Amino acid sequence: MDRSLSGEARALLADARETLREWMEEGIDAWDAGALPPAAPAAPDPEPARAGFRLTSEAPRVAEAAAEALVPSAPWGPTPTLEAVREHLGDCQRCELCQGRNTIVFGDGNPDADLMFIGEGPGQEEDRRGLPFVGRAGELLTQMIEKGLEIPRSSVYICNIVKCRPPNNRTPLPPEVTACRPFLDGQIDAVRPKVIVALGKPAASLLLGRDVAITRVRGTWQEYRGIPLMPTLHPAYVLRQYTPENRRNVWQDLKAALARTRDEG
Repeated sequence: MDRSLSGEARALLADARETLREWMEEGIDAWDAGALPPAAPAAPDPEPARAGFRLTSEAPRVAEAAAEALVPSAPWGPTPTLEAVREHLGDCQRCELCQGRNTIVFGDGNPDADLMFIGEGPGQEEDRRGLPFVGRAGELLTQMIEKGLEIPRSSVYICNIVKCRPPNNRTPLPPEVTACRPFLDGQIDAVRPKVIVALGKPAASLLLGRDVAITRVRGTWQEYRGIPLMPTLHPAYVLRQYTPENRRNVWQDLKAALARTRDEG
């Protein structure tokens, strides 16, 4: 299947899955098919009770399974290594970001980490050095990890949703995200973290399959492919809005994420 088509199918099914979840949360358990005009005249339904589409607790899982079925199998298999994923990435030319990059920024850290941080994309310093989160925002993230959580940065794994720097550090465009998505999933499959921390709106929106306001979802437990997911503010945002409230919120989110890794055994 064409990569762009599989990405579109994944996005559509993610939207459908989220709609089903929202309906269930709002207590809606049936949808009347008669509310919409039929495409063509049809014979009366001999069993009117079946005319609607009834939601059950299985609906989100069915949508999830359908989404996964439409995505081609990864070339590195279900239990890859980071080395295998990086090898398949190669000298990537899959989107236009390759035209302006100096270096592919794949990821950094412990390949067996319990805690995985996923950001938006490389910045200028990351593009120069080939490592994620080594600029000013990276320095703050390192302080959060080492001084705040009191664990070495080398004990976690850090990567971004795109592996090449977007021009002027803009938000990655959908085709760019789609091109990199298989490699991000490959990294997650390789590391198999107990908890993922999504840093900022683009990362959280991608992993949750819908557009989110990070200030609303931060601090609330979510899930990605069965892995607990904690959305929080991006360190660059904290640097721009360096308020006691923002620092406290991120600190609480990271403490919760670290505690969850220990609860997960």
